[in-house]
Order: sequence, then structure tokens, then C-alpha cells
Amino acid sequence: MLADTLTRSLTDVLERPDLRVIADGLVPVLDVSLPLPFRIEGELVPGQAFCLRTATLKLGGLCLEAPRLAPTFLRHAIELMRLLEPGANPFLASFAAARVAALFHALDTGDVAPLPAWLAVFAGDVPDAPALLQSWETLSAFLPDLPPFTQSEAERLQGVLSPLWPVLAPAESLMSGGGDSRLAVDPHTGLNRYSSSHRPRPWAITFGSSTASSLSERGFGGAESARRTMMSALLAKQDPDLVQEGVVRRARAAIGAHYGLPEDAVLLSASGTDCELAVLALVAAGTERPVTSILLAPDETGSGVPLAACGRHFATDSACSTLVGKGEVIEGFSPETRLIGVDIRAADGTARPVAEINAQCAVLVRREAAEGRHVLLHRLDQSKTGLAAPDMDLVWELCTELGDQLSVVIDVCQARLSPSRVADWVERGIIVMVTGSKFFTGPPFCGAILLPLEIRNRLPSLSLPKGLRAYGNRDEWPEGADASALNNGHNIGLALRWYAALAEMDALFALPDPVIRSRLTRFMTEAVAMVRARPVLTMLPMGTPFDDGRWDAVPTILSFLVEDPHVPGQPLALEDARRLHRWLNADLSPWVAEGEGSLLCVLGQPVPVPHPMLDGPAGALRLCAGARLVSGEPSHEGLDEERRLQRECMDARRVLGKLELILKHWDVLLDANPVPRYAPLV
Repeated sequence: MLADTLTRSLTDVLERPDLRVIADGLVPVLDVSLPLPFRIEGELVPGQAFCLRTATLKLGGLCLEAPRLAPTFLRHAIELMRLLEPGANPFLASFAAARVAALFHALDTGDVAPLPAWLAVFAGDVPDAPALLQSWETLSAFLPDLPPFTQSEAERLQGVLSPLWPVLAPAESLMSGGGDSRLAVDPHTGLNRYSSSHRPRPWAITFGSSTASSLSERGFGGAESARRTMMSALLAKQDPDLVQEGVVRRARAAIGAHYGLPEDAVLLSASGTDCELAVLALVAAGTERPVTSILLAPDETGSGVPLAACGRHFATDSACSTLVGKGEVIEGFSPETRLIGVDIRAADGTARPVAEINAQCAVLVRREAAEGRHVLLHRLDQSKTGLAAPDMDLVWELCTELGDQLSVVIDVCQARLSPSRVADWVERGIIVMVTGSKFFTGPPFCGAILLPLEIRNRLPSLSLPKGLRAYGNRDEWPEGADASALNNGHNIGLALRWYAALAEMDALFALPDPVIRSRLTRFMTEAVAMVRARPVLTMLPMGTPFDDGRWDAVPTILSFLVEDPHVPGQPLALEDARRLHRWLNADLSPWVAEGEGSLLCVLGQPVPVPHPMLDGPAGALRLCAGARLVSGEPSHEGLDEERRLQRECMDARRVLGKLELILKHWDVLLDANPVPRYAPLV
């Protein structure tokens, strides 16, 4: 998107990965004589499409005089051009673009200049008619000549803007909503509590897909395209509820298509933990017996899953922006719900034999059924460290034996399974939970439940717990679901997060299974060798997925313990492993002069693992292969397949090199305690 007339400082702004995706081919020119932030020149006729091919976007001298505002001015200009393109009312488009620019400005970190007054008015509640009139005195100068903007028109458009205001926002702002507080972006670091970003972060080396990933430019583009389509429909004065419902339902349909399932087989949920709650609601509503949830590896699923599996609030806030009492029984869920955990690791941290887990699960299921309870058996595929249990052979045996006393849900929230395998299970009556935020490398908090036909047919007759209103909206559920237990709102943030994940899924599944398998095998083989070659790292046994020729037979989570720099032979305890994880993702250059201290690296968050040398758990870090490793990403453009995989392997070595650098300078970093940031310090 660069033009020869731009200065180097302005070129740096234009080359930001988020703005590059949003601009998508628009080429601004610099006019230092223009006493405005920008101006759009071309033929603009209200009610007619605006031809971008013949239009010119001029950036004015203010972009050079106020470089800290240049990104905001450019974001404003691009948004305005995109909204005008399909023929939106230019007054309405101007106000909407100003709103998006004001919120965009608030997302930047560091030394950010205050917004000009004419733009700051759009950062809060929808302006009243007099404020719109006053702001038009400035906004009108950015466009070709238009008819006068009158008081009556201002009053009319203020009424149009009011219901749209919450969704007139950048994609990255919208994606940070519709979950719980873990999605909130820290204004000082530009990252959420997962240390990830809803903006592309191509300078960071990312192998953390077992926890969370920042968006790639491809993923960001998928979310931005969906947002832009929604904005155009809203400004075309289509029914706001129908427009937003369409955004959500199209996401459900696209997820279903990847699994060979119809839209009504897909239930959206803000996270894997929210999925757990919805599954319990469906199962409990379909039986008169009290429910027993048998949960595999409570320590290796989401931290709130055990609470959700009992029908209890698992955080202090919920996806529908409702404050809730963590640990309290949710309205409509039975306090008689019983949770039984089955460990996937022994007391010394080693993986339990699957046969042993199978035997324990079989005893528990049969015992609970004999007591007159309905059993909800969880199969985990995979845990945070890549383990899976119990065996599917046991699952089918128990289903045949117990019939309608048993429901089975498979936790595929890591999404490290072939869609065809998942579809087979759903076809045979199994509920499956998936997310777009792990292997597929979409942003955190995008979950979905795939429902078998029997449940879809039964859904209209089920009375759901009323407390689900805090967690789900009507358009996230299939047709016929109990509307009285669901909100009538729209979780656009959840939908956009899924569109980001879907862009990655589209790229991955455009490749044949053998290609996916070979690329994963190549990388993971080298990654295992790298870890084994470092004496300070102790690799944990990897899972051994069932191999029938599909790509998901390749284990893609490599877990390892890190030796404590002060106690040879002893692994880092969990809290120290968490420090190490944070420092990998931080710029250490102010404290460490050697090596690649400024390199930002992302691994999977440490998982607590019992260890005989420690009073508490050790922390196992995880180096993971995700979808982008297979399909590549825009920052790899120009590299052939061999060179790209070589680069991925080299990046993994660089991550492990920084890890060793941290151990060498542990005491210095312990005093400094650097924090992760969106970008390096320099």
C-alpha cells in the first residue's frame, strides 16, 4: 500500500500489519500542502456507489506534524472510504468512520497523543444532534462537496446511530468483547490475559496454540471482512437485529460446513468452558435422573471446567456481560449434579496407562448408573499436554450397554483431530466440543458444540435452565431451542473471533490430508530432537493418537520440564515456570545484552504436573504445532515450502535459545520481572 511520495516515518505507519490488512490495496498519497489529516477526492453522489478505483486518498501535512496521530487519521480515512464504497449515506458513513477511528485510537499503547476534540466526541456515548452538527463542520472537509447537513437530518441520523453504536467499532475492539474479563486488553501492554492480541503480531514467534494465539494477518483479515460486510448492511439501514443474527448464523454454517454438518448442528459458545455448561444443560434437560459428570484430567482442561461441569458459575462475569457469583449454582441447574474427576497422570507426574483409565471409567460409569443417575462421560481428546482417554472402544461398549442412561461428550477443544473423524462421532450420536482458538490459531474464546441428530430433533421439547441467559444468545443455538432461557442479543465478538479462526481453517483444509500430515511430521520430528538435545529440558511422553492414516495421528503438543537454574536436576516449580513463560514473551534487551533478548516468543502456558522432587507441582511448558505452521501465513510470502519449514524449525531453535538465555540471567530477570508487550520496546 506504499506510495513513492510518502516519507519514511509515514511509511512505517502504513506498514503496520493491522493497517496493511485493513487498507487491502488502497494507496494513499502525501500532500503536505493539505491543511487536514486527510481528504478523499472523487465523484461522490449520495445514494450511489463510490468508485474507489477513480478516487484518491490524500494524507495531509498533519500526518507528518502529529506522527502519533497518523495511525488514527489513516484508520479513519480507510474506514470512511470502505463505508462509502457500497453507497452508504455519506453523513452516516462519516459519523460511523469517526466512531471506529476514535475506538481504534484507544487500542494503541505507549506514547499516544490525545484525540482531537472533533474526534474525541465519538469515543463515548452516541453524540446528540447538536454535537453531530458541530462535528460535521470538521468532518465535511474530508469529503467532496455535499448538500448541507441540516438540524432535521442530524436528529434523524442520531436516531439511526443509537442502536448501532455498540457495534460501530474496529474488529479488534469487537473481538475483545463477548467473553469474560480474560479478553480485556491491558492498555499498557496491548495484550489480554492470555498474553495474546486481536491484532497481527508477526514479529513474535508463536508456538503456543495449546493455550492461545495472537491473530495472523490472515485471521485478522477474516474477522475484518465479516465486520466490514456487517457495517455496510447496517449503514444500508437493514434491520440491525437481522443483520447481526445473520453474522452469527453464517459463522455457525461455516463451522458446520468444515465438519460436514448443517447449521443447526452447531451451537456457538464463548469458550470451551462455556461449552461444558451448555452440554450439561442439554443433557440434564433430557433426563429426569440426577446427572453425574465424569471428567477426565480436571487439571489439564480449562481451569473453570470443573465448576461448569457441575452447573456452577466458573468466573465472576459471563459472556453476556453479566456479573455472577463464581462457584454458585446457576439458576435452573440442579445442585444434585455430581462431579467425579479421573486423573490422567499418576502422583509422580507420569501418564497413567490408558487401560488403567479405561478400567476406572468403566467402574465409575456402571456404579453411577446403578444408583439411578444419568451419566455424562467425558472423553478428552486431547488434554493440554496431548493425552487422550478413555478409549473409543470403551465408549462404544458403554453406550451399547447403558443406552439412555449414558451421554457422551468428547472434548476436542484442542481441535487436533481430523474433521472427518469428528463428523463420524457426531453421526453416531456423540456430542463434540470444539474451539477455533487452539490448533486452528484463532483468537481466544471461540467455542462450539456439534450436536448429533437425536439431540437436534429433541431440542424443541427441552426446557433449558434459565441461568443460561448469562451465557448464550438465541442466535447461537439451533432453531427450536428454549428461547425463554436465552438472550435476544447478539455476540458479535464471538462471531468475529470465529471468522478469524475460519480463515485459518479454510487455508488449512484447502490442503490434502497427506500434505498436512507430512508437514506436521517434519516439524514435530525436528522439535523433539531439539528438546532432547538440551540437558536443561526434560521432555514428557507425548500422546500416541490412533493412526488410521489421517493427519491427526501426528502428536502436535510437545511438553517439557525446565531445570531450575539454582537446583541441578530439579524442574522449575509451577510459579517459576510461569515466570519463564512470561519472560519469553517479553523484550529483555534492557537487562540482557547478549543473544536475542528482544525476541518475543510464545509457548503454551505451563501446565501443573506432579513431580517427586517438589512439594507442589512442576510447570510443563509446551511447544506446539498449529494450523499456521502447515498452511503458512502472509509473513512467509515468497518462501517455498522447504525454506518455510526450515524457517519454522529455526524459529523453534531461537525460542529454545532464548529460554536458555533466561536461565543464564535468571536472578537479574527475577529482580526486573519484565512483562510481555504487543511489540518489542524498540
